[in-house]
Amino acid sequence: MTVLKPSLKSINGRVAQKGTLYPTMPPDHPLRQRLNDEVHARPPERPTSPCRVSFLALVADGEQRRAAWEIIRAEAARCGAPPPNPASAHYSADFDGFRLKAERHTEFYRIKIIAPGYGRGGPSDGFAETALQSARADWVETLPGQLLCAIHAVIGLSQGWPPNFDRLGPAFPTTDGLIGAMLVGGLGAAFTDLRIREDRFSRLLIYDHGLSPGQLGRTLQRLVEMDTYRMLALLALPIARARTGELTEIERDLSRVTAALVSAAEAEEPGLLERLTRLAAQVESLQAESQFRFAAAASYYDLVERRIAELREQRIEGLQTFGEFMERRLAPAMRTCRAVVERQETLSARISRATDLLSTRVELSSQRQSHALLESMNQRAKLQLRLQETVEGLSVAAITYYIVSLVGKAAEGLEREGLRVDPALAMAIAIPVVAGLVALGVWRIRRSVGKAFEGGHGKEP
Repeated sequence: MTVLKPSLKSINGRVAQKGTLYPTMPPDHPLRQRLNDEVHARPPERPTSPCRVSFLALVADGEQRRAAWEIIRAEAARCGAPPPNPASAHYSADFDGFRLKAERHTEFYRIKIIAPGYGRGGPSDGFAETALQSARADWVETLPGQLLCAIHAVIGLSQGWPPNFDRLGPAFPTTDGLIGAMLVGGLGAAFTDLRIREDRFSRLLIYDHGLSPGQLGRTLQRLVEMDTYRMLALLALPIARARTGELTEIERDLSRVTAALVSAAEAEEPGLLERLTRLAAQVESLQAESQFRFAAAASYYDLVERRIAELREQRIEGLQTFGEFMERRLAPAMRTCRAVVERQETLSARISRATDLLSTRVELSSQRQSHALLESMNQRAKLQLRLQETVEGLSVAAITYYIVSLVGKAAEGLEREGLRVDPALAMAIAIPVVAGLVALGVWRIRRSVGKAFEGGHGKEP
C-alpha cells in the first residue's frame, strides 16, 4: 500500500496534497466567488426567546448610505466591536449588551438592534423598555435619510397555546385593526396593528412555541421585510393618483385632435401633427419620470407576497391574517399603479397610431404638391424648349445673314479687282450652303451638350 506524502506531486494530471488527490482544474471565473457568496450575503440573525428588537428602514441615496456606514463604524470602534467593511452591504456584530445588524440596499438601508430578555417591563409588557432604549443607541438620531419603517418587536413565550389575542397586554389594549396568525406550522404566532405610535414606531408581538433560533430569525426577518417592502411599494401610489388627472387631460386633448382629424382640411394637418407631437412628448415625459417607481413598486409587491407565503400562516378565528390584510389593503393600491402604467402605455400607443395616420396624410399632401410643382416645372421646361428652338432658328438665320453678307462683300471686292464675279449670284449660292452649315453646327453643339448632361447629371449612378 502506497501512502502519499503531504508534498505536492503531479501524477497523471492530479496533484497529491496532504494525502488527497486533487484534479487539475481550469481557472475560476473572476466573479465565481462573489456570485457564490451572494446567496449568503444577508443571513438572518438567530435570536432566542425572550428578546426585543428595534428595526429601522431609511430611504437614502448612495452618499447617505455611506455616511450611515461610517456612523456604525464609529460606534463599533467605541464599543470595541469589529467594524463594518466599507465595501460590504451587510454587517452584524455583538455590541455592549445588544446585537446590531445593518444592511444596505439599492435605495434604502435598514438597521436591526436585538436586546435579550423582556426589559424592565417583564413578560407582561415587553414594550416598556425597547431594544433601542436598552442599547442606549443615541447615535440612531444622527442617521441620514428619511425614516420609512420603524418597528419595536417583542419575542416571548406564550403562557397558553394557542395565544389568546384578546389578552395581549398593554401593547394591544384593543383588537380593533389587529392582524395576526399562527406561523411556521403552528410553532409561532405574530400580532400587529401596523399603527405608528407616538414614539414613531409600530409594534410587533411574536410568540415562540418551539421555534428554533434559525426559524425564529427567519420569521422575524420575513415580518419586518414584509412591512418594509409594503411601504416601499406604496411610494408609487401618490404618483399614480397624481398621474390620473394628467392622463385624463391628455386623453381629452387626444380625443379633440382625432375628432378634428376626421374632417381636417389639408392646410390644418401640419397644426394637428404639431399638437400630436406635443402630446407624445408629454406622455413620454410622464413615463420617464415614473417608470422606475412603478417598476420598483411591482418588484416590492412581489417580495411582500413571497414573504407572506414563506410565513406559512394558519388562521386564528376572529383575526385577519397578514395575507388577507395585504390582499384587501395593499393589492388595490398596486392594481391602481398597474392600471396607470397600462393607461400610459395605451395612451402612448394611441398617440403613435394617430401620429402615423396624420403623418401619412401630410406625406400624401406633400407628394401631391410636389407632383403639381413638377408638372408646372415640366410645362415651363417645354415652353423654354420651344423658345430655345425659336431662338436657335433665329440664330441660324441671323448668322447666315451675316455670313452671306460677308460673302457678298468679298464678291464685291473681287469684282472691283477685275474678276468676273457677280456679288448677287455669289450671295444667292452661299445662302443655302451657309444656312446648312450653321444649322449643322448648332445641332452638333446641342447634341454634345445633351450627352454631357446625361453622362454627368441626367442618369442616376
